[in-house]
Amino acid sequence: MIIILENHISEENTERIEKTLVSFGFQIHKSVGVERTIIGAVGVKPNFDTRNIRVMEGVADVYRITTPYKLAGRDFHEENTVINYKGVEIGGNKIVMMSGPCSVENEGQINRLAEIVAKSGAQILRGGAFKPRTSPYSFQGMGKEGLQLMRKAADNNNLLVVTEVMQNDQIDMIYKYTDIFQVGARNMQNFSMLKELGKVDKPILLKRGIAATLEELLMAAEYILSNGNPNVILCERGIRTFESYTRNTFDLSAIPVIHKKSHLPIIADPSHATGLRDQVPSMARAAVAAGADGLMIEIHDEPEKALSDGPQALLPVNYLQLISELQLIAQAIGRTL
Repeated sequence: MIIILENHISEENTERIEKTLVSFGFQIHKSVGVERTIIGAVGVKPNFDTRNIRVMEGVADVYRITTPYKLAGRDFHEENTVINYKGVEIGGNKIVMMSGPCSVENEGQINRLAEIVAKSGAQILRGGAFKPRTSPYSFQGMGKEGLQLMRKAADNNNLLVVTEVMQNDQIDMIYKYTDIFQVGARNMQNFSMLKELGKVDKPILLKRGIAATLEELLMAAEYILSNGNPNVILCERGIRTFESYTRNTFDLSAIPVIHKKSHLPIIADPSHATGLRDQVPSMARAAVAAGADGLMIEIHDEPEKALSDGPQALLPVNYLQLISELQLIAQAIGRTL
């Protein structure tokens, strides 16, 4: 249920309305806009009579919401959410780049690649310290040591860090080293972890599951939002279909659909979507043209020796060339890179 308050309502009246909603068993989420304050009342109350709230002093209107995602949808929050963390804005006019290797492999590797990321003008260093792999015999990441190496490399190059969390008991440790928690496709519906991430004060990058609908993605975001963390970044990284020529099918249409349905920023990951480096640049260009708020790109200076996902990593020279191409596309659609 959405409650729109009157302009210039007193703080006393606002608090009274909130207390009344809580007494009816609703969870309260308030969005203060330039002209209006909106209260989202979350809770399944099929027979609730909205007139109980509509008649209260200071209430302009009351609406029932039909979409299951209350906080992630535009009914509750019409304006785009712009996440500002340590001076980096995600969801604004500037398209944010998150670049780096699939996995942190050693100190020399992450330092070299962090320098390239910084040189490209990107703002965020990506890299995995804990890796969910299909085979238990594949490289699983360097763990805490990888986090430490990535944090140091990022700090030396004035970059933020985004890295993946795989389970609840990793949250506290990863918190010390990362700026953005990444929830991978396999964990999109790890609801207990999503609830815990809703309690942290850092942004969450939520990747679409390998066979998830857009509604399921937004409902996963709802778990984080409803537990108190408003800083959620969605990520389209391809879905599994019958097609075998690409690693996944890159659903570019998800970008404008999400922008219509949700106020949350959405970035694209063409590296995981295609799985082959020769397909990454074209899909990155297409994602920017489609309105993505950022890109996550894998790079490696020795991809043939990479311990994970080498075939999809761009060589530094190709990555820097792509950046120059993306700048032209961004300019053409009125944005910056």
